[in-house]
Amino acid sequence: MSYPLSKFHFQVEWAGTNIGFTEVSGLDVETEVIEYRHGASPEYSKTKMPGMQKFSNITLKRGTFASDNEFYAWWNSVQLNQIERRDITISLLNEEHEPVVVWKVKNAWPTKVQSTDLKADGNEVAIESMELVHEGLSIQNE
Repeated sequence: MSYPLSKFHFQVEWAGTNIGFTEVSGLDVETEVIEYRHGASPEYSKTKMPGMQKFSNITLKRGTFASDNEFYAWWNSVQLNQIERRDITISLLNEEHEPVVVWKVKNAWPTKVQSTDLKADGNEVAIESMELVHEGLSIQNE
């Protein structure tokens, strides 16, 4: 019997480094619809054609670690018209730690960084997040 893949074993690679994250979301791609109808058409409806692709922002969440500045170093490199774009690979792994599904993200850069919230009576891990914009997402089911 075949089972669906579990989603809790994954890795994210950027700039040649594997970074551990607790959550990745926004792996969406959508093809916009172009509607067209000419006046002499015998149909009383529009033709629907595929248009440009649209990609969601990707959000990466992870625990906050002391003296780990790699998360913010990329953010700090973003300046007006000077952006360090990176290709990112997100892999869903099997029990042998091999990629099963791979998302390849093209020309990503951070648009938002959110630090953890602070709570005096909390008992949770400090979580930070980074939101990325990008110019392409391909999905490979290995």
